[in-house]
Amino acid sequence: QVQLVESGGGLVQPGGSLRLSCAASGFVFSNYIMSWYRQAPGKERERVATIDAYDGITNYIDSVKGRFTISRDNDQNTLYLQMESLKPEDTARYYCKRRNYDGWGQGTQVTVSS
Repeated sequence: QVQLVESGGGLVQPGGSLRLSCAASGFVFSNYIMSWYRQAPGKERERVATIDAYDGITNYIDSVKGRFTISRDNDQNTLYLQMESLKPEDTARYYCKRRNYDGWGQGTQVTVSS
């Protein structure tokens, strides 16, 4: 059974950094494209970043380009999101997601505020 467990969120001041982790289990992690999504209060969930399964190709929404970095450790079955220069508009609950799987983990809350 697929499990995705996000962690690493918290309260950070504008300009600060956080590193999110997603521990994956129940499937062959290295075979799947993985993504980070976020959902802010009153807004739809949006895909923030994606990383390919084998070649590590990444893509990002414009608002996080140059600030966020998605990566993966296929040996540890873990997905990461390094977030730098955080802004208040990055405040949201962040989720990791596996391609071709409809389920979601519990997410991890990121709050950027002074």
